[in-house]
Amino acid sequence: MLTTKQLQQEIKEIIKFIKRKLDEQGIEKVVIAVSGGIDSAVSLTLLSRAIDKKNIIPVFLPNGDQATDDSHEIVKWNKISKSSVKEINIGSVANSLFRSLKVPKQDTIRYGNIPARIRMIAVFDIAKKNKALVMGSENRSEKYLGYYTRFGDEASDIEPIQHLYKTEVRAIAKELKIPNKFIEKAPSAELCEGQSDEKDFGFSYDDADKILEAMFDKPVSEQELLAGDKYQGVKKRIVEKVINRVRSFAFKQNVPYIIDNSINNKKRKYGKRYNSSRRLLWQR
Repeated sequence: MLTTKQLQQEIKEIIKFIKRKLDEQGIEKVVIAVSGGIDSAVSLTLLSRAIDKKNIIPVFLPNGDQATDDSHEIVKWNKISKSSVKEINIGSVANSLFRSLKVPKQDTIRYGNIPARIRMIAVFDIAKKNKALVMGSENRSEKYLGYYTRFGDEASDIEPIQHLYKTEVRAIAKELKIPNKFIEKAPSAELCEGQSDEKDFGFSYDDADKILEAMFDKPVSEQELLAGDKYQGVKKRIVEKVINRVRSFAFKQNVPYIIDNSINNKKRKYGKRYNSSRRLLWQR
């Protein structure tokens, strides 16, 4: 667990990171999709401390009758003008695609992926129109657990909290004094009524983060994690679930698959192409 001093330093570093990346790109504006969950609430709050609020474009993208009350609340709490908000209901577009692609409601993965990808079409188009960067709000736990839609909620230009586990995001939220309702709210992709991340996983983020930290930061071998009945208070069956989840979705970290050992590729240098200081992102 991070100390208060470490949390304060982390907040300062993230704010400096946001400022530096915008400066490198020569861009002033940022578009951010605000769902009303803790991750987008923290990302929006950090952004509002990094740049002039008039340069923040919060986007609400409800699907049908999804409520946006919490999204409005966190924007207001950060003192961002209501006139800066863009709200687009993606319900009709999503339903049209569901019909055209003949997606059955029981196919929950496809039913969740399509709206997520539609949202990113809207967000990136708004960014293009305003010569802005797209800020994401993915955390490290979601990344390792594969709990995101490729080319959907995962798509962004800048990620301020992707290096933080979910439990660390909560701690940052408390340090930022974000209203408790966002901290206590059950994490949810809002794929359907009553859906939550932790119900889908079959384990809590508190337990998952202990195992993920052991696997990726220490690292502790799988044999060590499974050696006893518990690991740091996490039952063996939960440890197994976390490990299996990481294994099952590891492909998301590795695609697209490319040829990297051909004769032509050996002659090419890729480093400069991805130099983060080059001002190319807004041109897309």
